[in-house]
Amino acid sequence: MRFSNVVAAPILSLVLLALPSVSFSQSQAVGSEADSAAIKKTCADFSESFTRHDGHAVAMTFAEDADFTNMRGIHSSGRKDIEKWFTGLFTGNLKDSVRTDTVKSIRYFSPDLAAVDADTVIAGTKGADGSVIPPRKGLMVVLMVKENGHWFIGTFHESEYPVARPGPAGDSAK
Repeated sequence: MRFSNVVAAPILSLVLLALPSVSFSQSQAVGSEADSAAIKKTCADFSESFTRHDGHAVAMTFAEDADFTNMRGIHSSGRKDIEKWFTGLFTGNLKDSVRTDTVKSIRYFSPDLAAVDADTVIAGTKGADGSVIPPRKGLMVVLMVKENGHWFIGTFHESEYPVARPGPAGDSAK
């Protein structure tokens, strides 16, 4: 019995020493270049479908059980509800809009979960009186989920940056 303790102690020590490095490497999830390209493609597909005013194609960039919250805090849940929301917008004040989203960062939390920040510009939005509103700029924050090898938007939040106000000398604030 004493011999098994002599052999087991060094083996157990080696196992315990290896655990922190395994735990650390798992907490530092890194996506592949292919994953990053696929995530950027999903974001581009969203923007292009938005600009084509295709509510169904926009919805197909979302996971089936996705959540969407727009710049005004209006929430849609599930791909069907998201499609209905966008289809309505595209027959209303966004019927002539053009959207550009530029991915700024991707942070992986696991091989199938990533957070994405993107700059957003929406031009061509119409006011209630039919006048064109100046381009709206903001931030798009999405959680992307990888399902069956394809990246989808799982949660979408966007916010609009405040309009720059003139400074004291009449110059625009930066």
